Amino acid sequence: SCLTYKFRSFKMKKQLLIAAVAATMASVSMADISITGGAKVNYTYTDYDLATSTDGNKFQHDIDLTVVGQSGATQVVVTMANDTADGAASGTAQGFDLENRYVSSSIADVNVKVGSWDNGDDFVSASARADGKFSANTTISGVKVTYDASGTSGATTAAASNVASETVTVAGSMGGVNASYKQETAGEEIKLSTTVAGVSLAYHADNSDDANSDRSSIEVSGEVSGVKVAYVQIDADTSATIEGDSWAGDFEGASGAYDLTAGQDVAAIKVSTAVAGNTVAFTRTDVDGVASADTSFNKLSVTRPLASGATFEMTYTTIDDDVTANDADILDLELAVKF
Repeated sequence: SCLTYKFRSFKMKKQLLIAAVAATMASVSMADISITGGAKVNYTYTDYDLATSTDGNKFQHDIDLTVVGQSGATQVVVTMANDTADGAASGTAQGFDLENRYVSSSIADVNVKVGSWDNGDDFVSASARADGKFSANTTISGVKVTYDASGTSGATTAAASNVASETVTVAGSMGGVNASYKQETAGEEIKLSTTVAGVSLAYHADNSDDANSDRSSIEVSGEVSGVKVAYVQIDADTSATIEGDSWAGDFEGASGAYDLTAGQDVAAIKVSTAVAGNTVAFTRTDVDGVASADTSFNKLSVTRPLASGATFEMTYTTIDDDVTANDADILDLELAVKF
């Protein structure tokens, strides 16, 4: 009958509508968005040995947020950051700065990444973030081959962000030894690492085409009876400067007392262990190699997780420098949280 036909027609339309909504919801669920980040606040008191030097007493903060949007094998990543230094120039509060911002995906067996990101710190060189970066890698018979290209760091114009450097890295493992070789625009980088009887060994050489500009590090680390021990020796040629940020020390240009000059070498040892729910660590670092420019510092830190989910850390550092005005005792109290 006509009534039956209309009822069946309405029922079919309803089913089609439900299917269309379900299909839409399915397509939306394929995309995944996550937010992670962290924040820390620090109170630092600096007591200089000489009365002619001005003692320091300050509060600082550092906040980072990372947003990741993912659909299948494709990711869009944006990191926003705000710290005390952001408002230092004008004396006014500033908003979040964009740091990492890139797209990564895969095409057949090749992983690609395009945008801007931090390459990370190590013992011999500082981190760098450049605009217009491109990276592609694939694995062939157990050997990973990576091609990287980047523009000028902090580029503000299209011309300045044109490709300024290219590298090719070959990495693999054989007989328990991890090895990588990178051919750079003006030099080469070699990394070797292995573990022997529970002791980890790592060698890193950054060889430059420029004369007297090579840098290298060798690290030995292990654990004995619950105590972790690490030792590193970092060497720089007379025209090379160590700029890395690691457990051995922050030697980047903005770090003040640890701003090194060409030819200075670094040796450091660190021991850490767990005591009554706390992590206690002691680091001794010696910087030498240049006349009248030696520096040494002892750093003791105690880190404790709090019931609130945050972490409290107290660090006490003593600095002994050839320049007496730089001698100081520094107390740093830090409250940090990650999510």
